[in-house]
Amino acid sequence: MRPRKKVSQQKIAKDLGVSQALVSLTLNGRKDGINPETYKKIWEHAISLGYQPKGMKFEQSPREARVRQVGFILRAGLNIHTQGSYFSHVLHGLHSALAERGFAAVFLGSEDTLTKERLAQFFHTGHALQGIVLFGEVAAPFLNQLRQLERRLVAVSARHTGMCHSVVGNEPQALESLVRHLHAAGHTRFGWLGGNVGLGRHEARYQAFLTAVKNCGLKPDPRYAVFLKEGDRAAGVEAMLQMVPFARRKDFPTAFITYNISTASGAIKALERERIAVPGDVSIAAADYSPTAETETPRITAAGCSAEKLGRAAAKLVLDSTGADDESFHDLILPSQLFAGDSTGPAAR
Repeated sequence: MRPRKKVSQQKIAKDLGVSQALVSLTLNGRKDGINPETYKKIWEHAISLGYQPKGMKFEQSPREARVRQVGFILRAGLNIHTQGSYFSHVLHGLHSALAERGFAAVFLGSEDTLTKERLAQFFHTGHALQGIVLFGEVAAPFLNQLRQLERRLVAVSARHTGMCHSVVGNEPQALESLVRHLHAAGHTRFGWLGGNVGLGRHEARYQAFLTAVKNCGLKPDPRYAVFLKEGDRAAGVEAMLQMVPFARRKDFPTAFITYNISTASGAIKALERERIAVPGDVSIAAADYSPTAETETPRITAAGCSAEKLGRAAAKLVLDSTGADDESFHDLILPSQLFAGDSTGPAAR
């Protein structure tokens, strides 16, 4: 908190009708001989004004007078200004649910920028953090370091079994609804455009895709599956351009399901560039859902759990967590929904 102009011990004393000496003693952690209600009142007013002079002992303030905070950390490869639409919607849900209970969401950084020393700075004596929410899958060593500092942890869109709470969407349900939606429109040949390969989130979606195709009595064709390290629009363009040279084959997929909405958007742009109509020639659907699907042109058919609901569920988990050694971890699986957009249609052939 930065001191605001003209905020001083004299002002605090005048506002509250007490002596400056009493204010000074309170802000330096003196409790003996001071009425508890007056002590609390001085701290609350000082903090509300943003007053924090050198030597002010924040850890001596009444806990209820502090701004209560929950930190959030992005997985490696993401940062706050390029996190993409999905986790921005997760953050909105997290922030809204925390605010309803009097907490604030605070960005601590990305996994690959937070050293052990940097993490320790957030957990000084008297810190206001009351839990951490992880956006995406983090490496085991990083999670172990974090657990040494804070045990109230929740992972979103990732599972760290036996290490912390988690909240994920129902991936099998999402992929089943997408494949059945397309199959009902006459599609029998499916392709997969994968991104963020190596993360559990991709593997869960890809395996659910394979199962859903088989459940329709069809056989997945590995020749029409692409796996890329990134999961953004550029990856979608790259993945689809790898498939375009085979578009004249008789067994070429009439529908591709992509890892997420960003990948779908890139794939559509690549097809448009090659003058291949969407959905006239090829349908595109995303194994992911956020309101972004409805703002794209064309609107992207997508299925998945509401990203905002994931954030809200994470807020409840972290605030209800005790961090005790004997605490049971919860793995929440939220239901998925299907959004039928304009990027899918009847099979062309």
